[in-house]
Amino acid sequence: MLYHLATYLFDTVGELSFLRLFQYLSVRAIAAALTAFAVTLIFGESFIRILYIKGIRDIPRVFSSISTASKSGTPQMGGLLIILAIFTSTLLWCDLLNRFALVFFLALIWFTVLGGIDDYRVLKNQNSDRGLSQRIKLFWQVGYSVILGIIFLTPEISPVTSEISTELYIPFLKSPVINLGWWYLPFIVFVIVAITNSVNFADGLDGLAIVPVSFAIAVYGIFAYVIGNAIYSDYLQFFYLPGSGELAVIASAIFGASLGFLWYNAYPAQVFMGDVGSMTLGGIIGTMAVLLKQEFLFLIIGGVFVIEAFSVLIQEKIGINWLGRRIFYIAPIHSAFQHSGVGETKVVIRFWIIAGILALIGLSTLKIR
Repeated sequence: MLYHLATYLFDTVGELSFLRLFQYLSVRAIAAALTAFAVTLIFGESFIRILYIKGIRDIPRVFSSISTASKSGTPQMGGLLIILAIFTSTLLWCDLLNRFALVFFLALIWFTVLGGIDDYRVLKNQNSDRGLSQRIKLFWQVGYSVILGIIFLTPEISPVTSEISTELYIPFLKSPVINLGWWYLPFIVFVIVAITNSVNFADGLDGLAIVPVSFAIAVYGIFAYVIGNAIYSDYLQFFYLPGSGELAVIASAIFGASLGFLWYNAYPAQVFMGDVGSMTLGGIIGTMAVLLKQEFLFLIIGGVFVIEAFSVLIQEKIGINWLGRRIFYIAPIHSAFQHSGVGETKVVIRFWIIAGILALIGLSTLKIR
């Protein structure tokens, strides 16, 4: 809203030339990050207190030698704080008529509702296994993905130009490798579902998921800024997507909200994000990957999430279903490290380091192509 107000005043009141600043993506991106961070800090303590008073707290679980009893009573659904900060910041600093921004708001609302219902059912039944079934969650994730795919592949409403909308790009290569045509729709479904659930799997230890999310979204924000700028995209030999620079403002808001949430989620955590947080962040990252046509980039910058999801896949599909035994003692892999005797904070910090290195490698693909 501030963006639209500043633009209106600048166009109608000539003396207010300083308002031109609000038309620059870089200024709005910085403002969005600071706003989201401030919202989490200002409302964080009160929000956590409300969750605690309302009884929205963690349910202790025991996985063999690993117990979460020490975390019992920690407020859940802290992801709502992240979403509040993101929504407030983007509402203030984004071009709300931008097609990329409109798709983002669709993802934000859709996955907030889905994750919120799942968390509510878990808390209502006081059983971590009594939330929405995997089949139901998958159904609604696929439903969103199909809607996104239809929007993406319909030239009249797509934020992406039809010339490149169905082309597949891979990091380190300048040219698309193949044009998928309408096969791009099932590819979008796979990408959204895979990224959403991979982030969800990683949310198991204090601060484990939120920092890799921050790294990944920061890289996508930089890509959005480059691809949405005709000069920079031409210099770095990328395709140019008019309007996609608005995703840089959105990514900055998510980055600021994530850092603010880490303030309370770092060990020992005062609040957990819950599925409403992890599922929403995963859905947004997946959406951003599709909109920027950088789906395969997630394999690098989201490497921590890929490893977490892959460990679950190996455990359940190959180990238990095919071989009839476990590959890991427990999955996801961060729990396996815990079981082997590695302390929680050491596991988390090492995953942060890996995520940071992978983010730098992902950034290098801007130039090494």
